[in-house]
Amino acid sequence: MAVASHRLYLPGSSPAHRVPAEVKIVCAVLAVFAVVATPRELFWPFGCYALGLVVLWRWASIPLRWIAPRLLIELPFVVLAVLLPFAAGAPRTTFLGLSLSMTGLYAAWGIIAKGTIGVGVSLTLAATTNVRELPAGLTRLRVPGMIVTIVVLMLRYVDLLLAEAGRMRVARISRGDDPRTLRQAGATARGAGTLFLRSYERGERVHLAMLSRGFTGAVPDFGTRPATRTQWMLGCVPAAVAVCICLTAWAVQ
Repeated sequence: MAVASHRLYLPGSSPAHRVPAEVKIVCAVLAVFAVVATPRELFWPFGCYALGLVVLWRWASIPLRWIAPRLLIELPFVVLAVLLPFAAGAPRTTFLGLSLSMTGLYAAWGIIAKGTIGVGVSLTLAATTNVRELPAGLTRLRVPGMIVTIVVLMLRYVDLLLAEAGRMRVARISRGDDPRTLRQAGATARGAGTLFLRSYERGERVHLAMLSRGFTGAVPDFGTRPATRTQWMLGCVPAAVAVCICLTAWAVQ
């Protein structure tokens, strides 16, 4: 089964691109856990995390203009965070004539800081890891074969489904429909149902085609070599630094 490059992948030849996928996956997961576990009452650890991400982007040749628009995916959580200082309880403080909850302010800061850094880590992993490398990397991490297959197929066909939805929207507009109005909610719901049925049928056809070509339930390895001990040690340096920052934050709190 051929797997195309995902649109979040940024082709390059930086050292980060050459690190085996399993190392980058483990490094990203450990770094995100360290960020989430950091006390939200402290500000300097998150500054260190952000600085480390910028350095990592520079090292991986990922431009900020590529990262910035993709960080907007967390906007719904930012909206939620902005409302927390008004909704949470005591103790409260006054700022510019507004009564704000201190608990809500810390919660909002934690959501924005940890969410932004977590999305940045995920984007870094996606930008430096080709989809072709994921099956072998996940398999070497002892991830069950069925989960590996689901992940790879999801990444492969999500763009196809988005393109199909876009074609259906264009077809509706070309027939004088306006999907933005509330009175077209029923048509929108029927369109979503049609898209689901088309996706289901496409999935069945793809599965039959895979079985006819000898698919046994496991995504094949594309010939990548497993990570060496040196690659594990060097590749996990960012995660080790993040864990050290987290532990230091708890120690000085």
